[in-house]
Amino acid sequence: MKKDITSRTDIEFLVNQFYLKVRDDESLGPIFDQKFNVNWDTHLVKMYSFWESILFHTGTFNGNPMKKHKEVHQTCPFTQALFERWLHLFNETVNQNFEGEIANQAKVRALSIATVMQIKILYPSDPQQN
Repeated sequence: MKKDITSRTDIEFLVNQFYLKVRDDESLGPIFDQKFNVNWDTHLVKMYSFWESILFHTGTFNGNPMKKHKEVHQTCPFTQALFERWLHLFNETVNQNFEGEIANQAKVRALSIATVMQIKILYPSDPQQN
């Protein structure tokens, strides 16, 4: 039986496993490693804090993901398929490693994040206000 996500250590494991999949993915990997040459040490630490804040309400994350993703979109346009692939890999990673209330919450939050980003980035009603 798998355990639920209960600690920062679990979040770090989840994020690390997820981004291993992202980096190996033929559609998402090149965006991170070739287009933007992401500094993984820095990015992963931010993602640990992001998910810790989302799931445990710690307030450890400081940043503006929407702004950053909009900037990336200007150079490397996102598509609905990319959002769907990101969400698939995230859910797959959660399902392979965890189960329980917080694990389910992580998947719900990921869907919410992907949905809001798609709406604001792919279908902005007023680009000046987003």
